[in-house]
Amino acid sequence: MDIDPALLDLLRCPESRAPLVLDGTWLVSTDGATRRRYRIEAGIPDMILDDSEVLSEADWAQVMQRAGVGRG
Repeated sequence: MDIDPALLDLLRCPESRAPLVLDGTWLVSTDGATRRRYRIEAGIPDMILDDSEVLSEADWAQVMQRAGVGRG
């Protein structure tokens, strides 16, 4: 699923205000305390908190590793 990079740069997690990373058909918050992910439906991010999911610490860490977040 493609998201315009300019849009991705603007979007933030509604709960933590942290930047998001793209992971397949999901946008995932880079905030390790909330670990929220938001589905992308037909190219449109669903940023409603009640529709989001909270990842386990291990799953969130794998997404961050794939996205290269936290690497120097």
